[in-house]
Amino acid sequence: MTIVRAAISQTTWTGDKASMLDKHEGFARDAAAQGAQVICFQELFYGPYFGITQDATYYAYAEPAEGPIVQRFAALAKELGIVSVLPIYEEAMTGVYYNSAVVVDADGSIRGTYRKHHIPHVDRFWEKFYFRPGNLGYPVFETAVGRIGAYICYDRHFPEGWRELGLNGAEIVFNPNATKPGLSNRLWEIEQPAAAAANGYFVAAPNRVGREDNEYGDLAVDFYGKSQFVDPRGNLVGDYGSATDEELLVRDLDLGLIKEARDSWQFYRDRRPDSYVATTAP
Repeated sequence: MTIVRAAISQTTWTGDKASMLDKHEGFARDAAAQGAQVICFQELFYGPYFGITQDATYYAYAEPAEGPIVQRFAALAKELGIVSVLPIYEEAMTGVYYNSAVVVDADGSIRGTYRKHHIPHVDRFWEKFYFRPGNLGYPVFETAVGRIGAYICYDRHFPEGWRELGLNGAEIVFNPNATKPGLSNRLWEIEQPAAAAANGYFVAAPNRVGREDNEYGDLAVDFYGKSQFVDPRGNLVGDYGSATDEELLVRDLDLGLIKEARDSWQFYRDRRPDSYVATTAP
């Protein structure tokens, strides 16, 4: 039996980048003090959720996948001995930006990057203005806590990527979010559990929480938190996070449940990829 103690955090925009970075360093330190071995922050963790508007000013939040922010948290990961999943605004080159998650191992080494594939462009989620669709596939990274993958926010509506991560060997998939009330409420309750059960792995989904009206005034939305951990049978691990307040969730994940779930339900054995014609068509 292998138990991994994992942490996810949820918070709202403080109003400036420096304090957001300090706040998330605090989350990492608190998580490590509670024995956590891995932590994931919310989508675009050190800034506001700037998809609310289409404003080139926010391009300034982008930086390389091995830039100063990742370097700072890689050094922290090494100090604390904690695997870290860092959802950043990635600059591949000037004018080419991605919504990404960088995975850092417990020794501070950068294992690699996932780039969000599915980019929404609807009211107050104007992401195509900011992000190019991901082009690095669905990588799974070997870390001190096992094989982990990432899938970011709007990605979660697309079951194909969840399955790719499972086929690539993921044991825990981190799904950082910036999700508001509306059509997504019911989906928040069913999508991560469905993905976890269909693929026989753990899902950890941090979400933003609170109203970022200090940045957007009347345009701001209420991110509803309710961050969650789900086991390979689709059951919540502990309770949801708060719907209104900042919180650090720490949960113990028994990786032995992966084998139990997959031996009970032979979804990988009984797949029929040869018959899935429409899902592979452009």
